[in-house]
Order: sequence, then C-alpha cells, then structure tokens
Amino acid sequence: MEITTIQLSKETKEKISSFGLKGESYDDIIRRVYSLAVKEQLRQFLMSDEGFVPVKDALERAKAKWQK
Repeated sequence: MEITTIQLSKETKEKISSFGLKGESYDDIIRRVYSLAVKEQLRQFLMSDEGFVPVKDALERAKAKWQK
C-alpha cells in the first residue's frame, strides 16, 4: 500500500482520534468511519421519500391506465 501525508489541524486530528479503538492507526479509523458513512448514505437513499408514490396512488394510476 502506498502511503501519503495529509495535513490536518490539531483539532481535526483530535476529533479523528476520538473515534479510535485501542491500537488503531489513523488509517484504520478513517477507513472504518468511511465505511459507516457509506452505509448511512445508502440507508438514507433507500429510506428517502423523494420520488415516492404511495401504493394506493400507484394502484389508481395503473387502473386508470390499463382499463379494459
């Protein structure tokens, strides 16, 4: 794995370290927090009401569209 250096304020470094578990590196902490953030982002997407059509409305639209 290639290693790089990033600059952080002391405040940010302290905040990141507050998420750490015993023996974790900053890389470990950031990877774990990133993984949690991705899962939360997916959860928010899946649970979003945006573009939601209630089942009752969808059935009414389907009946109107596909009347015999």
